[in-house]
Order: sequence, then structure tokens, then C-alpha cells
Amino acid sequence: MISENIRAVQHRIVAACKRSGRAPSDVTLLAVSKTFSEDEIRQTVDAGLVDIGENYVQELLRKRDRLHDPNIRWHFIGHLQSNKVKYIADWIYLIHAVDSISLAEEVNKRAAVTGRIVDVLVEVNTTGESSKFGVRPEDTLDFVRELAPLHGVCISGLMTLGAFLPDPEQSRPMFRLLRQLRDNTAALGQRNVTMKHLSMGMTGDVEVAIEEGATIVRIGTAIFGARARQH
Repeated sequence: MISENIRAVQHRIVAACKRSGRAPSDVTLLAVSKTFSEDEIRQTVDAGLVDIGENYVQELLRKRDRLHDPNIRWHFIGHLQSNKVKYIADWIYLIHAVDSISLAEEVNKRAAVTGRIVDVLVEVNTTGESSKFGVRPEDTLDFVRELAPLHGVCISGLMTLGAFLPDPEQSRPMFRLLRQLRDNTAALGQRNVTMKHLSMGMTGDVEVAIEEGATIVRIGTAIFGARARQH
């Protein structure tokens, strides 16, 4: 049962928060529903989760249209192409993976059209793997500085993917690095920067991420089970 799985994840979050002296309310549980059905998302919402993350714009649009639930806070967590920004800019709750100036500029352009400020996170490649997207850690501050003129974008924090390794402790240095980058970026005092979020940690390493300061954890498998279908 999805509701039972959610309770189990919430217990893990509470335990990790207790160990690290944090309030569980400071951590948002984001259900990653890529490839899963609208009915499974509905069960998730009925169990009390309103933060839902999708990786593909077309799939996100279809599910949002079919569910038609104003209570859901939709997050876009995949690699976003600039030509797809126009489909989500006027309603998306949070874009997790801005990793280029051109993408940020497109979000800013669409924000101006819709008359809103779009919250985004800068994706940082903390593992150094060429297969992953993201700004290099050493370039993060300069990257954020370049976004200063964008009045329609609020840089609300940073996002990273940990190492996909058997031992979650091996992701700890990456998560710690992201937290340090968050603190250094916040110290810039830039007008369009809040740095209130660290989006990091998934099913295998959620506890380590929370211990290192995660405010959003992206959980798919522990809620919905293994993905049997491909997008």
C-alpha cells in the first residue's frame, strides 16, 4: 500500500531529523511519480503528500490535466529543455535543475509573460561524473552571480544527485559540499537569491542527506515500488 510506504518513509525522515537535531517539518517529502499512474499519484495525495515530482514535461502535463487537483504542488525535477519551459512556467511550483544560463534566461522570459516569479534550484554536479548534468561546484557562485539581472527568477536553493553506490555514506561528502555551497551562495546577499532549499537525497541515501541538511528529499522507489515500465 502506498499509504503504508509513505508512513515508513516518514518514520525514516523523523529518525534522521532526531539524530541531527532538526525538526521533521523542515524536510519536504517529494514523491517522484515518473512512470507511475494518475491513480497512484491520487493515492499519494490522499495519504497526505501534496508535493509531486516529474521528470518529463509531456508526462507532467498529461498527469496534471487528468488529475486536475489544485492542491498538488508540481515540481519539475528532470533535465529541462529551454523549448519546454513555456509549457510549465505559469504554474510550476519549483524547477529543481537549472544548469545553464540560457535555461535560466528562458525561465525569466516566460516569467515576464506570465507575470510571476518562478522559483528554481541550481543543479550542481557534486560527483564529477560526466553522465550527470549540473554546474561544477567551483563554478556555482559565479553561475549564480550571472543570474542577478533576472527579475523573474528566484534562486531558492541548490540540487544535486548523490553517488549511486551501495553505501549511502559515500554520498555524504557530496551532500556536505552542497550545503557549504548553499551557505556561501546565500552570503552573496544577491537580490534574487534565498537559498532556503537543498534538494538532495533519494530512497537509498535519504538519511545521510537529511543529516547533511536536505530540505527536500526526492523519493520514488520507497513510495511506489520499483519502476517496471520505461517512459
